[in-house]
Amino acid sequence: MLNVVGDTHSGNSSTNNINASNEAARQSNESAQSNQAHRVRLVPHLEATRSLHFEPIERDLIEGAMAVKIGRFTDPIPSATGGAGRVDTGRIAFKSKVVSRGHAEIWSESGGKVFIRDTKSSSGTFLNHIRLSAPNVESKPFQIKDGDVVQLGVDYQGGTEEIYRCVKMRVELNRGWQRGANQFNVNALRQLRALQGSPLPDPATAAQAKAKSDAAIAPAVVPTNRQSLNVTDCCICLFSVTVCQALFIAPCSHVFHYKCIRPLLNMHHPGFSCPLCRTFADLEEDVE
Repeated sequence: MLNVVGDTHSGNSSTNNINASNEAARQSNESAQSNQAHRVRLVPHLEATRSLHFEPIERDLIEGAMAVKIGRFTDPIPSATGGAGRVDTGRIAFKSKVVSRGHAEIWSESGGKVFIRDTKSSSGTFLNHIRLSAPNVESKPFQIKDGDVVQLGVDYQGGTEEIYRCVKMRVELNRGWQRGANQFNVNALRQLRALQGSPLPDPATAAQAKAKSDAAIAPAVVPTNRQSLNVTDCCICLFSVTVCQALFIAPCSHVFHYKCIRPLLNMHHPGFSCPLCRTFADLEEDVE
């Protein structure tokens, strides 16, 4: 009888330990999910009308953490327009007098949803051209998605001076993969290198090429038809992008004829928004 009781207590203890371990693992998973960060990038919205120019701004929004405040730049120490700062900074500032000191705020909630709220600004916050609240009235939260356009304030006196222009920005959510090495831009680079006669090695065929390196290979015949060497089509003129042409390669690795893309390059230089993927890039950004 004593042995049976002892075994029962031992079984209960093991069950309690398993339940405690499962509960700890569940709490750990919930904590990890609640601390998940989402990268938001605010870039100038390029259009025909003038707006305040600023450098792209990146922030990491942690689910359930404090909101990032958006307002007017008030620090007397000179710095770059837009206050790009570090990704973990809790404030975004713009050098525009139509932006209130405490204009709006953005934050992230569970599920990766990002929200914006007008915090009693006088000149208003607009989401996709719709004002969020009346002047000096706090708005309810509105969810913002990738590609949305946010405007802070309205132009004063026609925006003839840059400091009186509104801030128009486009939201990019979790697009960090576009600015790093990925399958698309690596393949695009390989195709362009092939046009130059020095293709990048393909990992799938590297072993075969090494095995055939000692064998005699007949000289390759270069095709005379330029259309057979095209990489892609220019989305502006719809003609092929091929050799012996002046090309422009965007940071997102999309390729255009320079003659076709030049009007867009001159219109908002140094800002550039790809007409295919709408990714913003600063053409004067350091290459290091």
